[in-house]
Amino acid sequence: MPTGTVRLHRVIRAPAERIYRAFLQPEAIAKWLPPFGFTCTVHHMNAHVGGTYRMSFINFRSGNGHAFGGTYQELVPGERIRYTDSFENPNLPGTMQTTIEFAPCVCGTEVSVVQEGVPEAIPVAFCYLGWQESLVQLAQLVEPEIPD
Repeated sequence: MPTGTVRLHRVIRAPAERIYRAFLQPEAIAKWLPPFGFTCTVHHMNAHVGGTYRMSFINFRSGNGHAFGGTYQELVPGERIRYTDSFENPNLPGTMQTTIEFAPCVCGTEVSVVQEGVPEAIPVAFCYLGWQESLVQLAQLVEPEIPD
């Protein structure tokens, strides 16, 4: 069964450590990861190598949703996150591999995302669109410098 690959690159005006943390805190990821029009529930997140996570996205308009989860394979603070993703829907078979890399740059952090093994039933263009929306929301979460 053929699968797709998504590759994205974005510069975010925030330190790598803050962006990295936004990927591993349940409250943060629930705020920025779901694409526009979706809500997210993080059912569990055990963010260490070998740890697992499970969450679900709900389409706010229709109320329909999908659950997915996976295992953290590599966690290098401020540098790299690698994990698997599998949908619970049998019509979306297979395991995806997602790698996020962070590199400091003159105006913040370069964030590179590679998601491999996207199920054939999901058009890759939808994945690009969803990730683009998610990364906009990620930037809105991590860029502000708000004093305590």
